[in-house]
Amino acid sequence: MTVVDTLIHARWIIPVEPESVTLELHTLVIDNGRIIDLLPTGLAKQKYQGTACENLENHALLPGLINSHTHAAMTLMRGMADDLQLMDWLQNHVWPLEQQWMSEAFVKDGTDLAIAEMIRGGTTCFNDMYFFPEITAAQAIHHGIRASVGLIVSDFPTVWAENSEAYIEKGLALHDRLRHHPLISTPFAPHAPYTVSDAPLQKIKTLADELELPIHIHVHESLYEIEREQEKTRRRPLQRLHELGLIDPLFVAVHMTQLTDDEIARFAESGAHIVHCPESNLKLASGFCPVAKCIAAGINVALGTDGAASNNDLDMFGEMRTAALLGKAVAGDASAVPAMTALRMATINGAKALGRENETGSLSIGKAADVIAVDLSHLETRPLYCPISQIVYAAGRSQVTDVWVAGKRLLKHRHLTTVNIDELMLKVAEWRERLAG
Repeated sequence: MTVVDTLIHARWIIPVEPESVTLELHTLVIDNGRIIDLLPTGLAKQKYQGTACENLENHALLPGLINSHTHAAMTLMRGMADDLQLMDWLQNHVWPLEQQWMSEAFVKDGTDLAIAEMIRGGTTCFNDMYFFPEITAAQAIHHGIRASVGLIVSDFPTVWAENSEAYIEKGLALHDRLRHHPLISTPFAPHAPYTVSDAPLQKIKTLADELELPIHIHVHESLYEIEREQEKTRRRPLQRLHELGLIDPLFVAVHMTQLTDDEIARFAESGAHIVHCPESNLKLASGFCPVAKCIAAGINVALGTDGAASNNDLDMFGEMRTAALLGKAVAGDASAVPAMTALRMATINGAKALGRENETGSLSIGKAADVIAVDLSHLETRPLYCPISQIVYAAGRSQVTDVWVAGKRLLKHRHLTTVNIDELMLKVAEWRERLAG
């Protein structure tokens, strides 16, 4: 009998790859942080002995969810400027608050709050875009969560960097420092076409090609963005980015609520990715990403929450449900964006967009053991006919009981293992007094 680190015996296992498969009474075998086997529980008990062993008789095991677009530190602004249009929200509320309060301490405490919320909601990897990315990376490492920490770039000065050259220089230094870390990757993250001019975008493209790094950027988030670009250059933002050579298989476009059929076709040909943020788009009335059309064209569409300042949560279960329901309404087709598609958007599609599909996104042998357990015995998820549909359409993040990242347990029976909640809540209360004052 082979001794391994962890055996998880589960009522159901949904590996995501292959698609639409639900395995009953199976066991996930984890050793040295990786999945080394997935087999019927009876056979597993004969073949393996686990140093740790979990019997989850009412649970479904899933790959950890991937939040493909966040601004983690902005969780401290949750609820501060609700019910406003995007540019009003940004220019008159968010940006002034950031100018006043942005600091290493703000990013550390806000990121801690976001990570705690995400782990409790079954997220094991997040793709971030914010200032002081070195602090975000440090906190992700501290808590053991996987993160793609964006090397943010803007033309505008902030407390973190005075111009685009400084942003890029500091980002490259962070990339060099973290490039071999098993939990952290560092995509470039120019903020948006309207905040980054051509020269830094061209430099980012050159560096991204050289270093084989994704480029993660807000694109076609609102009609205002497109009208502004057309007034300045007589082009739509996507056309400008195409002409600059940015849009290729390493390009990750966030939001994409304003798309023509021709833009969808050209984007599909490029091999680039979309991150859909349905709840933030709805709350800011930014528009609707035509997800069904994009998927039909062959575009890889991932899922993100955006920041909690515009959502107002980091709940990927809610995002899956909203993506599926909204996708049907926008397409006028009840079969559009089915439950399995929404689950893939929250897992393997996110991994592909971030260039991390070889390590996470599915419960496949050889991948990192990024695993979540969802208790489906609750009244709210009974009767149960199809676990996949139940997870997307009925389950809530409070039903996530256990979370592992690279085989390390970050949530144990709903208790965070790396976060002192009492200390965190005191810090959050202090920030509330500062920001509200």
